[in-house]
Amino acid sequence: MQPGQEPEEFYAKHQKIYPRKVTGIFATLRTLGIMVLLGLYYIVPWLRWDGHQAVLFDLPARKFYIFGLTFWPQDFFYLAILLIIAALALFFFTALAGRLWCGYACPQTVWTEVFLRIERLIEGDRNKQMKLAKAPWSMRKLMLKSSTQFVWIIFSAWTGFTFVGYFTPILELGQSLINMSLGPWETFWIIFYGFATYGNAGFLREQVCIYMCPYARFQSAMFDNDTLIISYDEKRGDPRGSRKRAADPATLGLGDCIDCTLCVQVCPTGIDIRDGLQYQCIGCAACIDICDEVMDKMGYAKGLVRYTTQNALKGTATHIVRPRMFVYGVLISTITIALFYSMITRMPLGLDIIRDRNALYRETTDGLVENIYTLKIINMDAHPHTYHLSVSGLKGLLLINRKGEVTVNSGEVIELPVRVQIDPVNLQRTGSDIQFQLEAVDDAELKVIETGRFIGPVMK
Repeated sequence: MQPGQEPEEFYAKHQKIYPRKVTGIFATLRTLGIMVLLGLYYIVPWLRWDGHQAVLFDLPARKFYIFGLTFWPQDFFYLAILLIIAALALFFFTALAGRLWCGYACPQTVWTEVFLRIERLIEGDRNKQMKLAKAPWSMRKLMLKSSTQFVWIIFSAWTGFTFVGYFTPILELGQSLINMSLGPWETFWIIFYGFATYGNAGFLREQVCIYMCPYARFQSAMFDNDTLIISYDEKRGDPRGSRKRAADPATLGLGDCIDCTLCVQVCPTGIDIRDGLQYQCIGCAACIDICDEVMDKMGYAKGLVRYTTQNALKGTATHIVRPRMFVYGVLISTITIALFYSMITRMPLGLDIIRDRNALYRETTDGLVENIYTLKIINMDAHPHTYHLSVSGLKGLLLINRKGEVTVNSGEVIELPVRVQIDPVNLQRTGSDIQFQLEAVDDAELKVIETGRFIGPVMK
C-alpha cells in the first residue's frame, strides 16, 4: 500500500435489498412455480393411500412409502439413480437456458419470494419499506416490524412441522404437538428446519445465492456461446440517458435505454444487468419484465433486456439444439424410462442363496448326495405373506425344509436352512445349476426364482 492510500476493505457491510414488485410473463411463471412447488410440499403429507400416509419415510420401521410403492433400505440404489437424473437435468437446463433452476425452482428462491411477499404485504412496497427502515423507532414501526417477524416465524414453524411430517406420520405428529408430547428428535428437527427457513429466507436471502451456493461459482463451466442467458443489448441501448417520451433518441444521440434503473430495483440480488453476465444473476428474468414494460410505455420495441445468446449478441448464428443437448436429453430420457420401468415391475420379494462352504457335499446313509443351503427371504411388500419353496433343475431333486411353508412379515428378513438331496446317478457333472422357487401362497404373481449351485460326485 502506498503512503496516503486508503486501506482496501475486503468485507463490505451488507446492505439490505428491497426488490421492487414486478408484473409480466416471467413474474407470472415464477408465481405459478411457487404455488405448485409449495402446494406440493405442504399438501402431500396430508394425502392418504391404502390406509397409510401417501408419502412417508418411516426411518424407524425402515419403510419408505411413495403412494402405491413401498421401498426398503435394499432399494436405495433407486435414490442413486434419481440423483444421477437430477444432475443430468441440471446440466441440460443450464446448458439450454442458464440458471432456470435458481430462478424458478430452487428452495432458497421459492421461500425467499414468499418472505418478500409477506414483508411487502405488511410493510408496503419498496419505497415504503425503505422509508420505514430509515425512520426513527415509533409505535407504528414497532408494530409493523413485529408483525412481519411474527408471520415469518409462524410460517417457518409450519414449514419445519411439515418437513418432519414426511418422516413421522403427520396426523400423529399433529396430535403429539397438540398434547405437548413431541419426542426430542421431532422437536429438534421442527426447530432446526424452521430456524433454517427463517434465517435463509428472512435474513440471508441473496447472500445464500452469492456467497454460499456453489452452483453460482461453477455454472460458467456449463455455459457456452449458444446458451440462452438474460442479457442487455448494449449496441441497442447505449448511450444511455433520460429523455421525454416523445423525444427522438437518434436526434439526441442516445440509445433505447432511458437509464431509469428499474432493472436494478427489481433484481433480488441487487445487480445491474447492464454490466454484463454476472455470477450473482439467478435468472429470475424480473429485469426482462420491467424493461419490456418501460419500452412499451416509451413506444420502443421490447427486448432491450431479453433471453439471448452470446452468439446472437455478436451477430453470429445461434444453435440452441446442439450435440450436447441431444446427448443430455437421450441420457435423461433413457435413465428415467428405465427407472420407472424398474419401479413398476419391481418384485417386492427377495431371495438370497448362501451355500454351506464348510463341505462341498456329503453322502447320506441312504446313498444320496446332499448340499446344505441357507436361504435369506426378504418380504419387501407392505403386507405379510406365506411362501411355498420348491427346487428344480435336476432329475430327482429332493428338498428338505423342516419349516414347510414360511410366513414372513412385512419388511422382515428371515434365514431358512434347507437341504437338497439327489441320487448320484442323476448327476451328469460335478457342479450343476439348480433353481429355487419361492411363491406366495395368497398371490401366485408374487414369486421369485434364483439359481444356486449343487456340487456332487459324478458316477462312472
